[in-house]
Amino acid sequence: MIFGQNRQELRQMYVDAWRKSNDGQVLSPLESQIATVVQEHPEYHSILESPPLDADFQPEGGQTNPFLHMGLHLAIREQVSTNRPPGIATIHRRLSQKTGDAHGTEHQMIDCLAESLWEAQSTNQAPDEQKYLERLQRL
Repeated sequence: MIFGQNRQELRQMYVDAWRKSNDGQVLSPLESQIATVVQEHPEYHSILESPPLDADFQPEGGQTNPFLHMGLHLAIREQVSTNRPPGIATIHRRLSQKTGDAHGTEHQMIDCLAESLWEAQSTNQAPDEQKYLERLQRL
């Protein structure tokens, strides 16, 4: 398994990648991807430097789960690099050219991905890739 089998192991992977990056250590390709996403989110740096690995981030209380947010960035980047679902790379390129901001484009796309994942989880089914692409095309 690439990530750990539990939330703390997954979060520790972010902490370790960020620490290694800051210390100038050699990073694995995955650690490099994680460190890049972390670098783009300075609002999360203090969390990773003093990690609450067991913290619950409650959206009802206005909290964003930084680990989930960064994980969704990684997911979008993986989808774009593999063009899976087919057409997502074109959508990303079009939106990035339109806005001039690839990172901001990812934020827009994350909302669509999160909604698709929530639907899949709530119906106990695989995500509907076509519906996901339709959401992305409306951006």
